Amino acid sequence: MKNNTVDSCKIIDLKHNKTNGIINIENNIDVPFDVKRLYYLYDISDNSIRGEHAHKELNQLIIGLNKGLTITLDDGENKKILILDNMNQGLLIVPGIWRTLSDFSAESICLVLASELYTEADYIRNYNEFLKYKK
Repeated sequence: MKNNTVDSCKIIDLKHNKTNGIINIENNIDVPFDVKRLYYLYDISDNSIRGEHAHKELNQLIIGLNKGLTITLDDGENKKILILDNMNQGLLIVPGIWRTLSDFSAESICLVLASELYTEADYIRNYNEFLKYKK
C-alpha cells in the first residue's frame, strides 16, 4: 500500500446502455473490490476543495456524475491531475495516494464507492504525516 504510485490509479470504463441510459456497476467485475460503502458529494460551493487526505487500506472508485470535477493524485514523489467529466468512467484510487478534489460547480455531483466501512484510523489527514508514511 505504501508502495502504490499515482500510476497505480486508473480510469475504469463503466458498462452503460446508451438506449435506456443505465449504468451498471458490479462488485469485482466493474469495480475491482467489494463495495462496502457509497456516498456522494453535492451542493458544493464554487472554489471548494475536498479530500486532502490519503487512506492506508481503502480503495475508492470516484465518478463525476454531473458537471465534473478535477482530482489531483499525489504519491509523495509524483502528481497526476485528472478531470472526471464523463459519468461512464470512474477513477480508481488505491491506498497510499493523497487526493485533492477541486473545480466543482454548483451542479457537481461526485459519487464515491469505497472498499471499507468508515474508519477514522484509516485516514491520513496531514500531508507531512503522509510523506513520512510513504517513506
